[in-house]
Amino acid sequence: MSEPRGEKQSKKKKRKERKRREEEEEQEEEEEERGESKENSERVILRGIFKVGKKSHDVLLSQTRLTWTPIVPETPTGEAAPRRPGVLRLQDVFSVKVKRRRAAGQVGGAVLGVALFWCRRRGRRLEEETLHLHNASVETTHTWYEQVKELIAGFPSRPRALKVFINPSSHKKEAVHVYREHVAPLFKMADIRTDITVTERKGHALSVIKECKLDQFDGVVCVGGDGSVAELCHALVLRAQLDADQPEKPVRPAIPVGIIPAGSTDVVSCSVHGVRDPVTAALHIVLGHLQQVDMCSFWCLGELLRFGFSAMFGFGGRSLARAEKKRWMPSTQRREYALVKTLAKLRPEECQLSFLPAKKSNHSLFGCRGHDQDQDQDQDQSRDQDQDQEPEGEESWRTNQGQYLSISIMSIPCLSPHAPRGLAPNTSVANGSASLIAVQNASRSEFVKHLKRFNSSGGEFSFSFVEIQPVAAVRLRPRSVIGCEDDSEDEGEAKTSPIMHRGEGDPKTSPIMHRGRAAFPWNIDGELLEVAGEVLVRVHPRLIFLYGEEVDEAESSVSCSCF
Repeated sequence: MSEPRGEKQSKKKKRKERKRREEEEEQEEEEEERGESKENSERVILRGIFKVGKKSHDVLLSQTRLTWTPIVPETPTGEAAPRRPGVLRLQDVFSVKVKRRRAAGQVGGAVLGVALFWCRRRGRRLEEETLHLHNASVETTHTWYEQVKELIAGFPSRPRALKVFINPSSHKKEAVHVYREHVAPLFKMADIRTDITVTERKGHALSVIKECKLDQFDGVVCVGGDGSVAELCHALVLRAQLDADQPEKPVRPAIPVGIIPAGSTDVVSCSVHGVRDPVTAALHIVLGHLQQVDMCSFWCLGELLRFGFSAMFGFGGRSLARAEKKRWMPSTQRREYALVKTLAKLRPEECQLSFLPAKKSNHSLFGCRGHDQDQDQDQDQSRDQDQDQEPEGEESWRTNQGQYLSISIMSIPCLSPHAPRGLAPNTSVANGSASLIAVQNASRSEFVKHLKRFNSSGGEFSFSFVEIQPVAAVRLRPRSVIGCEDDSEDEGEAKTSPIMHRGEGDPKTSPIMHRGRAAFPWNIDGELLEVAGEVLVRVHPRLIFLYGEEVDEAESSVSCSCF
């Protein structure tokens, strides 16, 4: 006799329920085992009762984190209400202080507990937050204070002493205010000792670095624009060469560079922070977030011009040259005036352009135009920093002669609010190569379309006259020096000593005019350099450490009113 249908369904339901309970019990046992393993690896150092807000919490401190769980009384059924613990990673904590109740002018005061100052991420921005743990016990408070302070002091990359350079003339001349209002309080809170130099002229930071006892500091900080940053990085590499007694090749500086943005575009800061925010930059420094960054060296007739991150010839150089003649204008108006004026007088430059392709690159600059950025991103990420990208031989170089409106060489993406994806979105800060972007002669309207797309979602290289290539070295010879016998000298070998002794803009030592030839304006990291002769650019992988972390896109965009 068969069972009723209802009983069959009931038994089937019970079997499913029993199986589900068995699976849940097995899962709970596995979670308990994982929890025990995690508890063993995350041994509790301290445990105590503190008030967080208005409620009492059970607070646990381990080697890497602090957790607090609300203490909730049991319900009438005898079951405790579910509790969700708060978690704070100690790697995000940069300071701990003892809280006291003090009257005005009072020294000391009743102990209230401890305050932990930590960093919260909101998109690409970092913000300061505070966690208050209230406990009136003097012994408990000081025990927790000393233990947390010891733990956060154990992060090796965090600086304890910094050399700070402030450029008071950068952009809107707000660098001193930015440092005092937004940066100095964070450094003081993190117990970082600072030695400050307010620069008085171009080359001032270079001369100070030459004589400075760098072993007394854990890092160097620049408050200024791209030109100030490039000057400081250039000075540190030269100093490292002198200290290592290796003038023939670049040497990685022993200490990193922190960048507090206070310029007009701040492309280097945006490339390692993602935002032009001094608090974000300061917190990256305080927390010791480090990354290696590629740099370039720029040579003319065997003499080192400087180390830097980016260079623009043609349109970019001429725009900057015009802007520099209107220094009396506000920075934004000056930049837009120079842009419009250069577009109105747009003309190509006859050049001989040679490049050494980056390793593991099969693309040809002069045979495959209009590459999309995704085609050029497959670069070797594990190339060693000390690998020197020397020109290998004339047969390895690829050469073309033609008319160019603009030529750019960039070892970093050069992100900015004006170009959120960067002027060179097909490269990164540490892929061991630079992006060569060559814009051949075209109509003014087509060239403007190319420029406007830097501020949009992409397609800036999808023009037949735009060519892009990852390179290890570039050699650019303008028309007026093509065929001159003086340029046959082997670049970079005749005079390889670092020119630490040279001042910025010294007419006796700078290569602005050489043997009566016309000088061509170059925009190197936002600074105008007029060079008469062939320029050789070499890429040096991971040459310097910067505080920050690599990002793919800047936070926001700004449209130019002249377009």
